Amino acid sequence: MAQPRLTDFFARRRPGPRAAPPRAKPAWRTPSPAKPAPPTPARTPGGSRKRARPPAEPTRDHPAPPARRRLRLPADTVSSPSALAAPGSPEEATLSAGQLPCLAAQEDKASSKVTLSELKSCLQRARELGARAQELKASAQRKDAGEPCVLEDQGQPAGPCGQKAPAYQRFHALAQPGPPGLVLPYKYQVLAEMFRSMDTIVGMLYNRSETATFAKVKQGVQDMMRKRFEERNVGQIRTVYPASYRFRQERNVPTFKDGVKRSDYQLTIEPLLDQEAGSKAPQLTASHLLRRRQVFGQNLVERVREHHRAFLASLNPPMVVPEDQLTRWHPHFNVDEVPDIEPAELPQPPTTEKLATAQEVLARARSLMSPRMQKALSDLALRTAKSGSPGSPGPALPATPPATPPAALKGVSQDLLERVSVRGPGRGPWDRLSADRSRGLPQIRCKQAQKQLAQMTRQPEQERRLQRLERLPELARVLRGIFVSERKPALTMEVACARMAGSYCAALSPGEMEKHVQLLSELLPDWLSLHHVRTDTYVKLDKAADLAGVLARLAHLARAEAAL
Repeated sequence: MAQPRLTDFFARRRPGPRAAPPRAKPAWRTPSPAKPAPPTPARTPGGSRKRARPPAEPTRDHPAPPARRRLRLPADTVSSPSALAAPGSPEEATLSAGQLPCLAAQEDKASSKVTLSELKSCLQRARELGARAQELKASAQRKDAGEPCVLEDQGQPAGPCGQKAPAYQRFHALAQPGPPGLVLPYKYQVLAEMFRSMDTIVGMLYNRSETATFAKVKQGVQDMMRKRFEERNVGQIRTVYPASYRFRQERNVPTFKDGVKRSDYQLTIEPLLDQEAGSKAPQLTASHLLRRRQVFGQNLVERVREHHRAFLASLNPPMVVPEDQLTRWHPHFNVDEVPDIEPAELPQPPTTEKLATAQEVLARARSLMSPRMQKALSDLALRTAKSGSPGSPGPALPATPPATPPAALKGVSQDLLERVSVRGPGRGPWDRLSADRSRGLPQIRCKQAQKQLAQMTRQPEQERRLQRLERLPELARVLRGIFVSERKPALTMEVACARMAGSYCAALSPGEMEKHVQLLSELLPDWLSLHHVRTDTYVKLDKAADLAGVLARLAHLARAEAAL
């Protein structure tokens, strides 16, 4: 008996090929009630899983199925007579299938048009940016070449290329920290900083016996300040402080530069110092620099004082403030609009004879010409002078006078006129002010002048006291809240000041809070009292007193103190 093989066992156990059950796949067709769906060919049990290929040509018995997505075109796009075929016919299916490439071409054409317009806009933008870059490059080259920009007529600091000065320069005096005082304009402060830098550079060169030229000083000052320094600024420094330097034009000064020759004239700067008889040449020490800087600053302040005196004299009524009592400028005096300092003349190199015009050339070559040629040139010059003479200027148009208030209100402060609103004809504010001019306006002007005079002559101690008086109402409210929350009749000064510093809206130190508490006890001793026990100071407050009355008294005291 033959032994069976293992492979024969698996051959018996292996099932035969079974036909997979056919999967019903939905037909994506457009529903058409006029035609029945074509029959789906059944698969044979032993066939493959591939779909049956549709017949190559539709016959009359089995027409071709319609497209999966029937394309509906608008009426205006139909231009061929085949578009009038009946719906559901084979011609319509053929037309729909044939229109697809045309529509795709139209879409590609439209997208190409959009892309072309986008490219044109991008090209235009690139051209604009290129032109802008060329303008900026040209302005930077002009700036490097040292072309000075024209300043404004009012003397205000002009921006680059005649533009309006930025706000941090026009309103520099209003942004200064600390209490207001005799603040210098922004351009004057820049000039003072230039003098300090220039004095430092000149002092270094002078102390080592080196000739200080303008080229060396200009480079050093620009490196220190990061600002442009020109001969015009040197002229302004000479105007403010004439006894600071001696300026001369000299030749044969070693420069160690290829662009400057030794034979060229250069502007040299030498500091003027007090030299005692029989002593050696003095040095420009740090004390000299500090003293010269103080003198320069005082000269700048004196120039602003002159403009301030002219402004006070133009007021109605005029005001006169002693110079030793002036501590701040008038509130309506715009410090940053002070005219710029006129530069003084600096020594110029001696002029050499150069032929710059045609007339000079002709005068030099007259001896080389014949008399006939000289006469012809003279006639040509006369005809040119007659034809180029300017005509008579036309009559000047009268300037339009600015709008002014009524004649009865002449001399009234502009601040007061702005507070009054015009209500039209009739008994408006203008009429009331005109009627009360004889008795009311002089008193208002006098009071306003007295108030402004008090502000200009106020000392720094008085200014700090007024600031404390303005804070007292809020600090009194905070202090009473601290006593109510602590439920104690008295608190030590350290605890009270620490709690007040933590509760007040502004940042104040405990030492500053202690000064406020002492001022509060000085003004209202019946409401707040201080008691010294051994080494500690206790604060006692009357919590039963009316807080509104206390705040009203503090506000009245602050107003009375400010009116003095």
